Amino acid sequence: MPSRFDWLRRSQTGAELLATLQYLAAHPDLPADGGEIGPPPSALRGPCLRCWIYPRLAKKRHARYCPTCQSILDQAHKLGSVSRYSVVVWGFVNQLPRQLVRGGFHDSHVLDPYVHDENHFLLMLYQRELRPWLQELVIYNGDDLRGFIQVFPTTGAKDNGMGDLLCRIVQNEARFPMDRLRVRFFSDTHQIFTPGFYEREGVLTFEVAEFLNILEMASVFRSLLRPEEQENLYQVLKMGATSEAQFYWGRFVGSLGPEAKDMLNAWRLRQWSEPQINLLYELIEYVGFYQSH
Repeated sequence: MPSRFDWLRRSQTGAELLATLQYLAAHPDLPADGGEIGPPPSALRGPCLRCWIYPRLAKKRHARYCPTCQSILDQAHKLGSVSRYSVVVWGFVNQLPRQLVRGGFHDSHVLDPYVHDENHFLLMLYQRELRPWLQELVIYNGDDLRGFIQVFPTTGAKDNGMGDLLCRIVQNEARFPMDRLRVRFFSDTHQIFTPGFYEREGVLTFEVAEFLNILEMASVFRSLLRPEEQENLYQVLKMGATSEAQFYWGRFVGSLGPEAKDMLNAWRLRQWSEPQINLLYELIEYVGFYQSH
């Protein structure tokens, strides 16, 4: 019979993964379909077309799925917009975070966490909650928590679905020693299958404090530059170190207020590599506006 993790691996889309997490949270015991195995595939009959194990709904004419799969798919249809703005977190740690052991994280935006075993957990959360969630994780667990946290986006594609991505993520979990807490951030699903380039460029795996600092920078960047200014800056940075780029850079900086000028001068963005610049722009979607204290 499929395990709880097997049900997660059957998810094709982010909405299905979230629906499965909700289903598992509502059914602490494994999904029960009476223990009956569906008939072998034939021209007239067959098992559930999703899990290929359990019989299809008996009371529904032309049924395609078993009760569990049908329930998950029905719920997934309602979760598309939530999934679209969510990220998935897979944790491989020396011990479960205290919040999971003691009944959940403080922030209600964590979406139905799943504990795989004493060293692994999976959860989904809204993109903008990534930084508050990581901050809470560090504050409550400190240096006691060590391991590897991988963050990756959801997908609506049928090829390389969420189950495939999750399996590849699990394969990557033992790449680093468990001597500190590290975060690997995938801004796009294709990076999960080609991580080498991004790792060499230093824009994939970070110590948790370093990654929180980058998120803070993205928040400051988003707060001090209007969207059209962000786009203009990106176009100038793409020009490289040409004389034309120098002209447009000077004209662009001259149009900014003093705080934005100070930020660009302090960060020396023109000396950043293209992958570093792209990462900053990608993280804008994961942060809110900067709140000064």
